[in-house]
Amino acid sequence: MPATFRPSFQLPIPYNGTLRKRVQGISTDFCENLAKFACVQTAESLARVVDARVVARREPVAGMVVLDVRASAIATCARAGQFVMAVPPSAGATSVALGIHDVAEHCLSLLVCVVGSRTLRLAALHPGETLSLFGPLGNGFDLSGHPNDVAIVAGGAGIASVLLAARALLRAGSRVRLFYGAATAAKLVDRERFAAAGCEVVVATDDGSEGMHGFVTDALARATRADLILACGPTEMLRATAVVARTMDVPAQLCLEETFACGVGACWGCVVRVACESGVEYARVCREGPVFLAEDLRW
Repeated sequence: MPATFRPSFQLPIPYNGTLRKRVQGISTDFCENLAKFACVQTAESLARVVDARVVARREPVAGMVVLDVRASAIATCARAGQFVMAVPPSAGATSVALGIHDVAEHCLSLLVCVVGSRTLRLAALHPGETLSLFGPLGNGFDLSGHPNDVAIVAGGAGIASVLLAARALLRAGSRVRLFYGAATAAKLVDRERFAAAGCEVVVATDDGSEGMHGFVTDALARATRADLILACGPTEMLRATAVVARTMDVPAQLCLEETFACGVGACWGCVVRVACESGVEYARVCREGPVFLAEDLRW
């Protein structure tokens, strides 16, 4: 176990699940038991802690870095929409949730959007350096329905979590349209990879510097109806996507963006309200999500 994974903490609120005592016990020595915790609630969990070596680095736009890391144990079982918790060598016990952008052979691609000191440390890594990863985590997108026509909506750094889904759908014979929005043309990342894979790409920018002038959800609303909508991006974009999906009577799966403290559901710090048989309950974005049906969310 790498030395970077050595925090010790108590849960800030009581865990209210059926495994409360076991979770409280193992959370004290959190990182040494991280993989164990993932298996406490999901016996089939494939998550594991690995030391990953950076094999390539590129900066497609200012403030966003794509790291290709060798982590075969995670790459071989990662699904579209899942994420990892990443710790750079110098960050002590701090970790960052990163969506799995792409998978190739034994490597993962991770998109790092620099927003603070932790992401700055990750973005500064170069080939040959190592970081600790825990994953894959989360439920991912459900692509089992074999839809004929899929609209994928991505906002900003949300593009990181939808490339694997697009490729899987294209391989299955689906028509895939990417609706990609950003504040300005300078913030559009890797759209050419979607086009090269066979996606139809529609761009919208807030300032009109490229594509449609306005919100990407407006472009979605004007498009022909799809059989399924997948989306990842800022909360307001996801809410607007849910409205469009409801208006069009199209099922939508939304991959929520959230700041995770643990990434495995121990701290209950990333909850969202969802519908249940008895009314409304709280689900953990990192554990029960990050992908939720739009119709289930009560935000």
